[in-house]
Amino acid sequence: MTVEPRIGDVFGEMLRDALAVATGIGPRPLAGGRLPRPVIEIIERDDGLINGAPAAHYLDGPADWQPYDRRAVDRVEGATLDVGVGAGRIALLLQERGVPVTGLDTSAGALAVCRRRGVRELVHGTVDSHVADGRRYDTFLLLGNNVGLLEGRERAPALLAALAALARPGARVIAQGTDPYGTRDPLHTGYHERNRRRGRLGGQLRLRLRYRELGTEWFDYLVCSPDELAELVRGTAWRLTDVDDHDAPYYLATLRLAG
Repeated sequence: MTVEPRIGDVFGEMLRDALAVATGIGPRPLAGGRLPRPVIEIIERDDGLINGAPAAHYLDGPADWQPYDRRAVDRVEGATLDVGVGAGRIALLLQERGVPVTGLDTSAGALAVCRRRGVRELVHGTVDSHVADGRRYDTFLLLGNNVGLLEGRERAPALLAALAALARPGARVIAQGTDPYGTRDPLHTGYHERNRRRGRLGGQLRLRLRYRELGTEWFDYLVCSPDELAELVRGTAWRLTDVDDHDAPYYLATLRLAG
């Protein structure tokens, strides 16, 4: 018998357990006996591919970050919205530096983990829903590969418009992405070609997350090249002004509010 996962806050439950394992505080998932099992994020793609990765990196301090993350936070100026704040690793460092930072996430459980770790300003919702709150920002962070939140050609204009509605004059977006097209793995190159035949961008992933008995609904998440990102930004309120690809295939893209 095949049982579908129960829809729930996968990300929040996973981060809660990862924090419990890391700190020894709170209930921890056990694999028999008394030893806590590692917390693994399961990513299921719509072609049947399943990947897993340890979730502990969401709690990493700056010493364990990738170089592009350290360069990203050094570019922050003014009031900042950390979009997809996760467990709060970026927001915590910005707070230490005296930067007024707000963390935004759709996962209530992730925000609870952020609060436990000391993140002060948090918003539960989407970029679109946050527009109604009347807040304005100088910097938007889409780190942790969160260029993916653009989803594809259909969603990108609305997300970029919502960011513009939250922006102060001269605001910028600092977004981290991954160019997916250097691989020769047929599992991935074949998926890219399948997407293109369907009118989608090659790296437009259709995913759901799994953790223990929980799953998310299926959603789109975009892995795109800098050229594709430039295409998505064209005609919006933003201009792509810089691409830092020193750690290729990973890159940092900077968008500035036009006008």
